[in-house]
Amino acid sequence: MTFTTPKHRSRERVVQALYQYIVSGGEVLKIEQQFLNQKSGKISKAFFSNLFINILKNRTELDALIAPTISREANELGTVEQAVLYLGAYELQNSIEVPYKVVINEALEVAKLYGAEGAFKLVNASLDKLAQSLRKIEIEASK
Repeated sequence: MTFTTPKHRSRERVVQALYQYIVSGGEVLKIEQQFLNQKSGKISKAFFSNLFINILKNRTELDALIAPTISREANELGTVEQAVLYLGAYELQNSIEVPYKVVINEALEVAKLYGAEGAFKLVNASLDKLAQSLRKIEIEASK
């Protein structure tokens, strides 16, 4: 078993919760509670809730950010890929304290774990393009 941090497990659960919401709809708060109450592995509950609720609040804006970075329509993406892209795009835009490379790497790890075979390549390409615009200063500074 690989070592994962509470924040990494929180990101995994955010993707699972987003998946559940996208596939079945349902009440946001019920889904949030369901994932907060899971007993498997320690998560950062505030981190999880912040990501899950704010990603859902900002879906339209996130769709607009993601659309130009992918070579197909968003509705043609697998649900897991869509959820992972929401997570990565939201963190790139709003979690400036998290280095862009960490955001992308975390999203890739979740995509490899839950996504279709090779889906991580699409996620990587999309988030890399997004980082170029959303984190331009950070990227320039790291060169």
